[in-house]
Amino acid sequence: MRDIRFQYGKQPLFTHLNLTIQKGNIYGLLGVNGAGKTTLLKIISGQLFPSEGESSVLGFNPINRDPHMLEDLFHLPEEFFLPRVTTQEYVSTYAPFYPKFDREAFNRYCEEFGVDQKQQLTALSFGQKKKFLLSFGLASNTALLILDEPTNGLDIPSKSQFRRTVASAMTEDRTFIISTHQVRDMENLIDPIIVIDSGDVIFNSPLYAISENFTIGLESAQPEPESAIYTEKVPGGWMVIRNRASHEDETSVDLETLFNAIVAHPQHFRNGLEQGGAQ
Repeated sequence: MRDIRFQYGKQPLFTHLNLTIQKGNIYGLLGVNGAGKTTLLKIISGQLFPSEGESSVLGFNPINRDPHMLEDLFHLPEEFFLPRVTTQEYVSTYAPFYPKFDREAFNRYCEEFGVDQKQQLTALSFGQKKKFLLSFGLASNTALLILDEPTNGLDIPSKSQFRRTVASAMTEDRTFIISTHQVRDMENLIDPIIVIDSGDVIFNSPLYAISENFTIGLESAQPEPESAIYTEKVPGGWMVIRNRASHEDETSVDLETLFNAIVAHPQHFRNGLEQGGAQ
């Protein structure tokens, strides 16, 4: 995506948005409410059209909604509608639109998620409906899978199962984009991380680049302002982000702290990664 401009009425949301996504990754798309995550996903999937800029998705301009693009792209929105049919009737109707759909994998995913395939879809709870659509999307084997707030409506065991199932369905030829505000649900799954704020992509980096250039950890006392990039009061002390010295060990990345820090100081992270040699 290059120099994308999009607005609702007279209010611009994106003015010169640029984004590059490489295949073979599970991207996490983060941003505060209203930052434009859902709009961006709809532009990528060809459901909304920018007024300016250029996009190429799987080699196609998404504005044209080419059937060859759509058969290799599955988008699960946060809000969805399901007809009054059984799961098997739904699969029989919609699976033909996805040439690489794997019925055996679909049945396995439904079993892992505990989806009752004997009921009509409208009789399922919201969480069960979402798990059904997740099973269908994963089994579609599309090159691009877009999930908007996929863990909303899932209980804690189902969120754990979601992470395991998504990880098992990932291959080097697929790309997942997962938009979420529930960062804790996605830890150890999403990487790289994309952050959008104020109508622009302010961060797009793999987590190893963060670990190589910064340390993130819990400290008992509040550090001096000049000694840390970012501090946040939490139960038990302070979450602190510092520049990492070459002799220091790498630390794990706390996604929630990282997101808050990037939104507060985007330029510092951009400069820090550039100085550290990350792309």
